[in-house]
Amino acid sequence: MSDEFRFLGMSVPRLAIIEGGLLVIWGIAAYFMQSADPPSITAMIPSFMGAPLLVLGVLSERNEANLHHYMHVAMVVALAMVAGGARVFTDGDGMSNLALASHLMLIVVGACFMTAGIMSFRHARKMREEEEE
Repeated sequence: MSDEFRFLGMSVPRLAIIEGGLLVIWGIAAYFMQSADPPSITAMIPSFMGAPLLVLGVLSERNEANLHHYMHVAMVVALAMVAGGARVFTDGDGMSNLALASHLMLIVVGACFMTAGIMSFRHARKMREEEEE
């Protein structure tokens, strides 16, 4: 078994950077794409959720001694993304297409990161168990 866990060919911190950056860009684009005048800051919620994920990914790549701490916090951020995006299932009828897309993006990105994180944590536990044998 390989020492380093990879998901979709990337390390989990690299995945956090890419997904966080994607959400930041989407939130900024959504702010400028909305038809409201003046634009609502709530369109940038994906950016507000993606920025911490991006920062935690960068920190975990630069400070591998605290990698597990950063990734645990990133998992909480991903859980908040999924929980926040889930509003689309209860109040989706009254949302604009842009809001629907933003909520679905939060769910998909958060669920993808949580899947990678859970698989990574399981991999680390298996590696520890192998070392103890």
